[in-house]
Amino acid sequence: MSPSAAARMAPDALREALYPHLFPEPDDGEAMHTFVILDGAVIPTLLDRLYGERPEFICLYRGELEPDIAEVAPYLVRLEPDTAFTDWVLGRGWGHHWGIFALARPGLKVMRTHFRRFLKVKDPDGKQLLFRYYDPRVLRAYLPTCTAEELQALFGPVQRYCLEAQEVNVLLQYQHADGKLVPRRVPLAAAMR
Repeated sequence: MSPSAAARMAPDALREALYPHLFPEPDDGEAMHTFVILDGAVIPTLLDRLYGERPEFICLYRGELEPDIAEVAPYLVRLEPDTAFTDWVLGRGWGHHWGIFALARPGLKVMRTHFRRFLKVKDPDGKQLLFRYYDPRVLRAYLPTCTAEELQALFGPVQRYCLEAQEVNVLLQYQHADGKLVPRRVPLAAAMR
């Protein structure tokens, strides 16, 4: 199924398929927060949506940003079920590489500190580069190459990462256990028919 096919899917079917994975019932009575890191560089109307609909959000870049940088920056958003903003992210963004989802217990500010640690990396020559790990294509390629230490750092307080697979009708879930990556492919096609 192509990304354009994802855009034509019934929003209710996509929502029904994704919600149990993004907003699971708590196992131990303590609910997790659902976060998404959205890439302003691929979502031209992101700032309008964030300021118009007012979900709880914060930019991953620090300080006062020039308007052109603010438009392309990554934003961490705490998603709530059954909101227009969440439905917009899932309905319009799924299959279009808008960002990655993370489930964790800490709040927005703790998670911002965690995710900011990965924005820059050094190349073999020591030059600092931006690391766009919040692009699902990047994260799904990077995670399987991580060492146990890298996985521990990348997961930190994150219980689970969720992102679109190359096939838009598949959800990828990644967890970390005993120093190893635990991937899971969840077919969404049956729920989307």
